[in-house]
Amino acid sequence: MATNKTEEQQQQSQAGRHQEVGHKSLLQSDALYQYILETSVYPREPEPMKELREITAKHPWNLMTTSADEGQFLNMLLKLINAKNTMEIGVYTGYSLLATALALPDDGKIFAMDINRENYELGLPVIQKAGVAHKIDFKEGPAMPVLDELVQDNHGSFDFIFVDADKDNYLNYHKRLIELVKVGGLIGYDNTLWNGSVVAPPDAPLRKYVRYYRDFVLELNKALAVDPRIEICMLPVGDGITLCRRLK
Repeated sequence: MATNKTEEQQQQSQAGRHQEVGHKSLLQSDALYQYILETSVYPREPEPMKELREITAKHPWNLMTTSADEGQFLNMLLKLINAKNTMEIGVYTGYSLLATALALPDDGKIFAMDINRENYELGLPVIQKAGVAHKIDFKEGPAMPVLDELVQDNHGSFDFIFVDADKDNYLNYHKRLIELVKVGGLIGYDNTLWNGSVVAPPDAPLRKYVRYYRDFVLELNKALAVDPRIEICMLPVGDGITLCRRLK
């Protein structure tokens, strides 16, 4: 009987865990994550963000989007730090971009970069309808050449920078972004817990893209932890976000 009970408990435990590797929550209980969404996030989610979230859910690459709870977090964070001039690397359909635009004052600015304009234009009508498109300066193409130009004469000009792009370039981005964000400003690196794979054993059954980028995420996390120019806070929101506050 004891063996049967143990097996039943294991089955119940597995049932409460996220089976989808790309799930946007690191919580072990689907019910608990749903409680957070239904109690705190969805009732307060601005209508434009809800509309864009539902549009994005129909896109074949929807796992790339920022989760609703992380969108809410970013929106409040930007208000708390009174951000006005921001940057976003990796836009996709623009859910986090919209969360940012809604949080900024009317004369606030977001310099946004992505290699795919088509995805951005999927969400653009919603952004325009929300009345915040004038805050966004979107540039299509790789971010690195643009950053190399910006660091020449834009030192310390950004209040907040959000990065949700190619993980194999995160460290390269950091070398440049630390010069662009102001002292006391924040850089947010998304996916720093990378589907929980950062603690997965070597033989864990991971999707190919998760396994490929895991080493880059681990390298970034180690580098940020010892960077004397910043203080950091790693949060298990969405797929993990690490906030870096520039000290000097």
